[in-house]
Amino acid sequence: MTEQQQGVRESGVRESGVRESGVRNAGAGEAGAPETGAPETATIRLMVVDDHAVVRRGILAYVDAVPALEVIAEAGDGQDALAQLAQRRTTGAPLPDVVLMDLQMPRMGGIEATEAIVRVHPGVAVVVLTSFGEVERVHAALAAGASGYVLKDAEPTEVVAAVRAAAAGEVHLDSAVARQLTRRMSGPQVGLAALTTREREILVLVAQGHSNREIADRLVISERTARTHVSNVLAKLQLTSRTQAALLAIRDGLIPPPS
Repeated sequence: MTEQQQGVRESGVRESGVRESGVRNAGAGEAGAPETGAPETATIRLMVVDDHAVVRRGILAYVDAVPALEVIAEAGDGQDALAQLAQRRTTGAPLPDVVLMDLQMPRMGGIEATEAIVRVHPGVAVVVLTSFGEVERVHAALAAGASGYVLKDAEPTEVVAAVRAAAAGEVHLDSAVARQLTRRMSGPQVGLAALTTREREILVLVAQGHSNREIADRLVISERTARTHVSNVLAKLQLTSRTQAALLAIRDGLIPPPS
């Protein structure tokens, strides 16, 4: 199936809550009423980058139904996105908090654009929204600095969860992507045994509720490196959120349960 054949489903939008650091439960809203885990005043500004207008229209349609999300810009490719961000920076217009980024586009693709955005606008997070789930593409996106990776056939709630996680400085992987990454990992080790010493250290810090920036400060590494480590930990453990990582760390005795 091609990028053009893939669409973002517009119906059934019901937000499932913010994926926060540490152990917290995200309650589900009542049917038909999108729910947000953040105050409505904390609006998350979005830029949508996709070369297919139908995809952009679909995203706009369901974002309109979700409180505290607002699309402030859209672009047809990475080059257009970078030009718009530069213009906003020059004029003092607000930058998006999160960019939803397609991968395969004319002139400049999503990987190159993501790397440029993260480098030039470090306060802007990028979530890849694509039809392609190949492990190599996922690794390339995360290495470029993406804070999330979601497939276009995912439920709208999954896209919203990834956006909210990215805005909070966290990493979110589509559950199907996480499963594929796990299947491709070589070696018989699974679970905590598959983690390196540094990754175990990262897991403990994640479970304690530290943000990527705080992890970077503690380990004297860049925030981008910390984000990559967190992505690798989630992928190896086949988890999709930091909350799940915290629960696993408690279950396996890496940190004590909250009192």
